[in-house]
Amino acid sequence: MQSSEATKKIVLQTNLQGYFFDGLNTLNKKSLCPVPESVIFYSSDVLDKFALSQDFFDVSDEGKVREKVLGLKLLEATQLSREEQRKVYKEVADMSLLVCGYFSESTNNKIVDAQYYSQIGKMAYSHLNSMAPSFLDIPSFYNMFATCFESMTTLMSLLATQNRTGIDNNLIFKKVLREEQVSDTEMLVSGMMPAPTRKVS
Repeated sequence: MQSSEATKKIVLQTNLQGYFFDGLNTLNKKSLCPVPESVIFYSSDVLDKFALSQDFFDVSDEGKVREKVLGLKLLEATQLSREEQRKVYKEVADMSLLVCGYFSESTNNKIVDAQYYSQIGKMAYSHLNSMAPSFLDIPSFYNMFATCFESMTTLMSLLATQNRTGIDNNLIFKKVLREEQVSDTEMLVSGMMPAPTRKVS
């Protein structure tokens, strides 16, 4: 058993984005289905930009704070100007990425599950692609990101667990040992080959 002192780490990075990029990239290299480095770069930028918890909430004119309702924001975006739509789609997509990824455990306390946020996020990235398809001069980047959504959120979830515990903690392997439901995407991203299922006749 490691002592609490052994698990404490001091992170020396010039910026948060660099820290998140290195962590995600290291995990991505172990994956049997790695995502493109541009997806890692974008995701680390999202983690950096949403580092302050105040960005997760809406504040009303009366000063009341409430959690952003992403599904509602996505629906209301159709009534906005093209530029405002682009901003809303990006915000909804990026926040869904964080909720499903780095803060995936928070969905345990919500009425809707991670699958709901995953669908919202992929839909928002697809809408965003129709308005601003390129990122870093990569055409149809946001459509590509939508296809990598589950893999990316799994990587972010693994990084979050690693950061919380202070040690390299294989979350997926522990879920397998506890005989919990593990998707093929989670297995592949963790560097594990899914076992083929056989029907008993």
